[in-house]
Amino acid sequence: MTTTLAAVDLGASSGRVMAAAVERHRDGDRIGLTEAARFPNRAVAAAGRLYWDVIGLWNGVLDGLRAASGAAAVAVDSWAVDYALLDAGGDLLGTPVCYRDARTRASRETVLAATGAEALFARTGVQHQPFNTIFQLAAERPETLDAAERMLLIPDLFSYWLSGAFACEASNASTTGLVDQATGTWSPELCDVAGVRGELLGQITETGTVLGGLTDAVAAETGLGGAVSVIATASHDTASAVAAVPYETENAAYISCGTWSLVGTERTGPVLGVEALQAGFTNERGADGTVRFLRNVAGLWLLQESMRAWRRSGLEVDLAELVKEAADETRLRSIVDPDAPVFAEPGDMPERIRAYCAETGQPVPQTPAAIAACVLDSLALAHRRAIDDLERLGGTEIDLVHIVGGGSNNELLCQLTADATGRPVLAGP
Repeated sequence: MTTTLAAVDLGASSGRVMAAAVERHRDGDRIGLTEAARFPNRAVAAAGRLYWDVIGLWNGVLDGLRAASGAAAVAVDSWAVDYALLDAGGDLLGTPVCYRDARTRASRETVLAATGAEALFARTGVQHQPFNTIFQLAAERPETLDAAERMLLIPDLFSYWLSGAFACEASNASTTGLVDQATGTWSPELCDVAGVRGELLGQITETGTVLGGLTDAVAAETGLGGAVSVIATASHDTASAVAAVPYETENAAYISCGTWSLVGTERTGPVLGVEALQAGFTNERGADGTVRFLRNVAGLWLLQESMRAWRRSGLEVDLAELVKEAADETRLRSIVDPDAPVFAEPGDMPERIRAYCAETGQPVPQTPAAIAACVLDSLALAHRRAIDDLERLGGTEIDLVHIVGGGSNNELLCQLTADATGRPVLAGP
């Protein structure tokens, strides 16, 4: 017996629909994965604001579902913290803003002044990243929030378009900075600080909840039929990635590596306190009621944005060839801090990397291969710092590192991470 499931995975640089064929056998179940569709994603700048093209992503999702014929169920995950505001009729009140937009610079400080940084961390367990949902909502115009009847995080928006059902799945809700980690519910006090009505957020939905079937319109558009179930999976993409880590030891760490590197461990409870806050760690909900204690590292964003800059200038660069050339570069010649604020927003990343190296008295990388080597060396060292801090704060020796996500395909990065951490690294799935 074979059951086909459709997984919609939306990332900051691309989206895809995977068709998973689950085969039942007497000697164990097997799963075969087929990429039904892949489509690009990028933030779009317009009138001084940075937006997500959610309608373009929706078209890609529909194309993928048409290709995933025979699917019995569909579920959506995406990056965290970003959201859409809907009016009373369920229509978008505007285009969702990208978390890399600069609008939260002032609102973050306003919220922290009102709550206290340590008190906010103790309540939510969430690192005070500038893009957290609480800071984004505090940056919204009051009249916009007054006009809204519902806020949906990005994967919940797509689940709503698929099923017509409103949900706010627990793993993604936990990233917003609005959830009380002790109760797992929205904090009324923090909603007040962000300037949002509690009813705007709706009730938090447990992971695995069946939201309903496809709407008639989506069923007709995709040819899947109305009997297909829409499920609220672990909708934060990192929560889903970590759920798939094939742990070989109890003391293993994971790195879910893509645009971001999420470096962490799974625990039964959060790690709170000033040390965890100062070290830049966060506590987020996992797929099975676990807590993902992790640090957000900038990840392959610097390399992705560098490639976009080269292509804009007319230089076509093949990623596989670039990584191969970077492997031949002198190791650790130039190092940057991937999490430095100068690298956070889109733009001419190669020039920013050169400027950082010049300002810190290091050799300035000139070629694409040298810049790629700088990024990958720097990322491996950032992985080491995060692993060392995980041991120190979590109180458990880490003996193995699993790298999953798109970065697991980058053999050089995996090897550099093994070299830097002094631990075995297993790549994949």
